[in-house]
Formats: sequence, C-alpha cells, structure tokens
Amino acid sequence: MRLLGLDPGLRVTGWGVIAVEGNRLSHVAHGTIVPPAGAMADRLAALARGLEQVIATHRPHEAAVEETFVNRNPASTLKLGQARGVALVTPARAGLPVSEYAATAVKKALTGGGHAGKQQVALMVATLLPGVDATADAADALAVAICHAHHGTARALMEAHG
Repeated sequence: MRLLGLDPGLRVTGWGVIAVEGNRLSHVAHGTIVPPAGAMADRLAALARGLEQVIATHRPHEAAVEETFVNRNPASTLKLGQARGVALVTPARAGLPVSEYAATAVKKALTGGGHAGKQQVALMVATLLPGVDATADAADALAVAICHAHHGTARALMEAHG
C-alpha cells in the first residue's frame, strides 16, 4: 500500500510517499510544491495542480494531512487553513481516503514525544527511511505518512483481534 503524507503550507507544501508492506516501510518519493507569489486563488490553484500531479505520478492508496498549527496571527492561520483545505480536498477528489493528524501525534509516532523539534523528526525519518535526504517540509510530510502507517497498522491489529 502506498501512503501520501502532506504538510500543507501556502508558501511551501511538503509531500512524501511511502510504501507499506506489513510492518516494513520504504521510501517512494518526496518533494515540495511551491506556489508562485500572487493572488490567493492562483496560489491555491497551483497547489491543487501540484498535488494532482503527485497523485497521478505516484498513485497512493490513502492520504494523510497534518492539522493546522494555530499561531498568534489569525490572518496567517486563516491563510494556512486555506492551503490545508486544498490539501484535504485534492486527494479526496481523487478518491483517496484522507486522514488528519495533529502535529503532536505525528511527532509522538516518530520520536515518542509530542514536542520534538524539526531536526529530531527529520533524523527519525532518515532512520526509518535510510538514504532519504529531505528538506524540512518534505521530511515533515514523510513523518505524516509514517504516522499514518503506524496508526493503520494498529487499526488493522485491533480489527483482526477485535
């Protein structure tokens, strides 16, 4: 099964695709989508087109999106929420089940602690997916995909032993 992880942002959206076979994870691809500066609608449309291309190229079976971090600036939070909306609806329109995870849940799944720094998350991504050298945004997206894989494995175990 292929999982797409997304770390939405208006300036940079990270994406990562992993393959899951049993409890084995392997790296498929990762990258970033950087919408051009300009009108909000144009930026969001560019983000959607970029995500559509990633989905068409890598054919994931499911997607997972990191929840928006609410900061002190309401305008920034609202803008980030718009990018997150595109990150949720684009895979859904492609027919993929979409899950959402809080940043603390992603960090806890990878490092055991919900308040790990970006460097610690990137180090664990590199440990779990040897040979991967990703930017911070792409590493965060791979972390979301790994978190989803761990939650999916736990869900499958619970259903099997229900």
